[in-house]
Amino acid sequence: MAGDLTRAAAEELLADLVAIPSVNPSLDSAGGGESAIAAFAVQWLRARGLAAQLEEAAPGRPNVHAAAGAGGRDLCLYAHLDTVDAGAMEIDPFAGAVAGGRLYGRGAYDMKGGLAAVLMAAAALAAGGPHGGRLSVALVADEEYASVGADAYVRVHRPAACILTEPTDGRLVLTHKGFVWLEVATRGRAAHGSRWDLGVSAIGRMAPVVAALEAFDRDVLRARQDPLVGPASLHCAVISGGTGVSTYAAQCRLQVERRLLPGESAHAAAAEIERIVRGAAPDAEVAAYFSRPGLVGGMDAPVSRAVLAAAAAVTGTEPTVEGAAYWTDAAIFAEAGIPAVIFGPTGAGAHGSVEWVEVDSVVAVARILVEAARRFWA
Repeated sequence: MAGDLTRAAAEELLADLVAIPSVNPSLDSAGGGESAIAAFAVQWLRARGLAAQLEEAAPGRPNVHAAAGAGGRDLCLYAHLDTVDAGAMEIDPFAGAVAGGRLYGRGAYDMKGGLAAVLMAAAALAAGGPHGGRLSVALVADEEYASVGADAYVRVHRPAACILTEPTDGRLVLTHKGFVWLEVATRGRAAHGSRWDLGVSAIGRMAPVVAALEAFDRDVLRARQDPLVGPASLHCAVISGGTGVSTYAAQCRLQVERRLLPGESAHAAAAEIERIVRGAAPDAEVAAYFSRPGLVGGMDAPVSRAVLAAAAAVTGTEPTVEGAAYWTDAAIFAEAGIPAVIFGPTGAGAHGSVEWVEVDSVVAVARILVEAARRFWA
């Protein structure tokens, strides 16, 4: 049924979604990608009266865009289609087993529970009519790697606001951290391990860099606090160097992630890290190669007020308003001038060996999305 917001409907849809592997191929070369689940979503939405279509975000990496209604403010409901790999799971990742009100499988929590809620809410809104507003559905590829799907979506579509259903356990998330990734390189001189007089270890030259970055994280960054997301931070993530135990290492590379507070500049953060690195190793090379801004939001946005009031009306309890230490595609929508908030279902095991979502929470989120849309359009 088009407007079916029941536990049975959610359980059936969730099982269908989990049964379709959608592992991000940028994370796992054997991953099937988003094509199969995108095709399923298009057919499911079309069968329930929405105009739905595939849009290529990158070769072989489709988004889904769907719409209903005309005129009025355009509210977008978002979910991402991809998951991380399932190789280390302790359960059947695609069986969609149900026990104790929980549905298990890869992506059940991150974020096919949110995807199911978006689909169910979109069907209910299309069946009842958007009531003077326009509904958009954004189901995007590649959130788990480089977010090419969200980037592509906002280049084409500019809704008035967006609700993302990443799992938040029923909390309303208005702000979150960003990040910048950097690579540091030190150079040495290759020589036989016996030739201490000739060899210079690039790994040895990297050691004071690691120590300086760790001290900077501990002594400086942790003191920079945001009331909703906590402190700024960095960590030394990946290090590589050397060719053999009896050879002085000619080069060493270190990858660093710096987590940004909402509103903090990636460029300024990278320049600060470069100063720290050069203070420890003047000849080191430093390059920032990828960054994403944090999400800056607040209760002044109409979409924030709509979700807060809708959640209180549906559940009888106003949700807590929080920030998050992780990053989401909400920042891409916000950077494009589209106010975005995050509200999603309850579960556990994102990227883990046992992953599940609470089915009743998926139904609750779907109902809250419907109510939030009506309040947003009122």
